[in-house]
Order: sequence, then structure tokens, then C-alpha cells
Amino acid sequence: MSDPRISEIELDEATILWRNADIEQERRIAMFDLIEENTFKPARAFAAGHEGPYKLRLSVHEGRLQMDISDTGGNLVETLILGLGRFRRPVREYFAICDSYYQAVRKASAAEIETIDMARRGVHNEASEMLLEKLEGKIETDHATARRLFTLICVLHIRG
Repeated sequence: MSDPRISEIELDEATILWRNADIEQERRIAMFDLIEENTFKPARAFAAGHEGPYKLRLSVHEGRLQMDISDTGGNLVETLILGLGRFRRPVREYFAICDSYYQAVRKASAAEIETIDMARRGVHNEASEMLLEKLEGKIETDHATARRLFTLICVLHIRG
């Protein structure tokens, strides 16, 4: 029976050098939400008879995102490597606006927080669309899954 979704996700902890409590909370929420509901159908693995669910391991090597996709038994069924050059600006913007948001939550008015949050969602949505374009023809997914994956890509880019 076909079940094209992510059932487990892991980040390469060696890639992540540092993260504060706010970013750690973003990571936890993204991973929880991703496992709870996602659409993830890797084209080559699915065509080869691996119909999910999948375990996904994300890491960054030499500016490229490596997605190791395994079956539930832990057998690697596909590795996808994506260049992340187009994501440098959105990642920087996302971190900057998240920092503003976290500061605002602590001391700004509700209207200021809402304005910053709208901008944050805009950057996040734009980057998610870029990710969907990069995955086209490689992995079939939806916008919500791409948003959560972009959050995790950002976490992998933290350098302290």
C-alpha cells in the first residue's frame, strides 16, 4: 500500500554548530508538524517500488543540501543533493526577521508583532515556493511540507 510521507526526520547535528532557545523551539515545532502531516513522494524511489513511508536525514555539505531518503527499515533508497545558492538571501532574511520577531514578542505592542510576523511569513512563503521549484520532478510535496523543510534548512545553516 502506498504511503508517500515522511515518518521520521533527522538533522545532521554535526552540521549545526549552535542554536538559541528560540531557534530550537522553531526546529522542534517544524519537525513535529512535519511528522504529523506531510506529503513526500521521491520520484525515483517511488518509481522503483519504494512507496513510503520514508525516513529523511538532512545535512549540508559544501553549500549543498543532502537529503538521504530511507525506507522504514533504514535502507537508503535515494539521495538527493540540491544546490543552496539561491537560498542564501532568504535564509539570511529569515534569520534577521525571526530575530526581530523574537525581540518584539518580548517588548513590542501586538500591532508591531503582527506586522513583523506578516513579514516573516512572507519571506518563509517565498522561500518555500523556491524550494518547491527546486524539488519539482524530484520530490512531489505540498506547500506546508516545503515550509517546514525550509525551516529545517535554516536550522542547518546556523554557524554561531
